[in-house]
Amino acid sequence: MKTTHLKPKSLVAALLLSLPFSVSAQIDPNQQDVIGRESTSNIISTSASFLLIAPDSRAGAMGDAGVATSPDVNSQHWNAAKYVFSDDNMGFSLSYLPWLKNYVDDMKICYLAGFNKIKQNQAIGYSLTYFSLGDMAFTDISGWEIKHFTPKEFAIDGSYSLKLADYLSASLTMRYIYSNLTGGMSVNNSEETHAGHTVAGDIAVYYNKAFEGSKHTHILGLGANISNIGTKISYTQNNANFIPTNLKLGAAYTLELDQYNSLTATFDINKLLVPTPPLRDKNDEVVKGKDDDVSVPVGIFRSFGDAPDGFSEELKEISYSMGLEYWYSKTFAGRMGYFSEHKDKGGRKYLTFGVGLKLNVFSFDFSYLVTTTASNPLQNTVRFTLGLNFDKLKK
Repeated sequence: MKTTHLKPKSLVAALLLSLPFSVSAQIDPNQQDVIGRESTSNIISTSASFLLIAPDSRAGAMGDAGVATSPDVNSQHWNAAKYVFSDDNMGFSLSYLPWLKNYVDDMKICYLAGFNKIKQNQAIGYSLTYFSLGDMAFTDISGWEIKHFTPKEFAIDGSYSLKLADYLSASLTMRYIYSNLTGGMSVNNSEETHAGHTVAGDIAVYYNKAFEGSKHTHILGLGANISNIGTKISYTQNNANFIPTNLKLGAAYTLELDQYNSLTATFDINKLLVPTPPLRDKNDEVVKGKDDDVSVPVGIFRSFGDAPDGFSEELKEISYSMGLEYWYSKTFAGRMGYFSEHKDKGGRKYLTFGVGLKLNVFSFDFSYLVTTTASNPLQNTVRFTLGLNFDKLKK
């Protein structure tokens, strides 16, 4: 097979294609990876990182917080255990997200989600996440174009949730992940490549309880989700890379002011359960930190204490999401949020805003993202979500 070179439409796409072949590889300063992180320091890189992107507009408008908020049709991505607490018995939604549009004009994410309550204490959920990186051209070493190819990834999953008590539920999600970044070509003198396949699962719990006050109703939500627990994914015969196993913990507090007005405040923390790249010498020997060439179970447990700079660096690997949501008459919603990540671990910091509207059978949500630095590729990111309420449709 001829050795080919990738001539991407954007530097971001080229960086993504380089990651699977060296998980611990660092990227040139002042560049960003496919989820918008600055790569000027010891970030944790994984394959199939599209699984970390918030696909829906509601959570996207609240700083990417969603593990403990009230149930909606898109709970599949955040915490499938919420489905059994839904007031609806069935729902469906479609989200569309132009991604890194300041760099690329044809990179996008489409997210399809739905759920059914099969009993009052049980529910099933399902979703499809499709990520297209846009059209790219492969060339030979002389610069002659060989073919065009559109790198793409997708994940299909299904969940089962069960109410364990009046206020507590749990869920299990199984996921199939497909990632085709090179179309089988040899890239930049590397060995022959192929599409990656793997399976993963989520384990989540959710607590939801209402407290009646003297004047108002108070609702407390707590959530936890360990997502993408699965085998490594391989793009070549001799390499296998971690997928983004992630821990989400969150809380949400809702104050129902009266029959028309309610306000929710939510807060999430996230941490990748993937080994931190160690510092290595010119002979590729580990000089600080721990070897990251380990199995998935070892990597998950080590992720809490393997950073080269110790506990202080482990704390830097935690990102924070917080958001506010106001509902009027359960018809109109206004939302805002903030996301923060340490500068040494990607440096993403942005404000989010959004609105929601429910009109009988249909609902529509929109979100808009503003970064703290105008040069960040996430600047001006928008999300659109259209929902369909089957209960009202039947009526």
